[in-house]
Amino acid sequence: MGRIVAQVTVDNPFDDGKRMVFDAMVDAMVDTGAGYLTLPTAWMDRFGTFRRSEIVELQLADHSTLQGTLCGPAFIEIEGFRGIFNEVLFIDMQDTDGSYQPLIGYLPLEQSQAAVDKLGHRLVHVQYIDLKQLATKNRQLITDN
Repeated sequence: MGRIVAQVTVDNPFDDGKRMVFDAMVDAMVDTGAGYLTLPTAWMDRFGTFRRSEIVELQLADHSTLQGTLCGPAFIEIEGFRGIFNEVLFIDMQDTDGSYQPLIGYLPLEQSQAAVDKLGHRLVHVQYIDLKQLATKNRQLITDN
């Protein structure tokens, strides 16, 4: 698919001034195989105390498992798209040349109305929030009655 990166701002709305912008130096990579905005555990202290925090079990693509910390709510803004409130997943990451690679998963992408343009290797704005599955189920319920 190619490498797609974006600038992301993350705020802890319950701890003033605890915000981080991933910019040209540390862009976040789009990973549609991941669910959450995923950051290194080494950065967790930069956000202060989140309202909720819990340890979760994760399964990687190779079927191995590890633990992460799911924290939130956080205000997440992918540059050029609408800001959202969601959770952030912190995991132990290996740094590459002294830096980490944050990942933008499919949950914040969909909520921000961002879609992956595979040919253009970029994010594009989606006009509508997808509720097709809900509409199909509701139509079935209506026709069954």
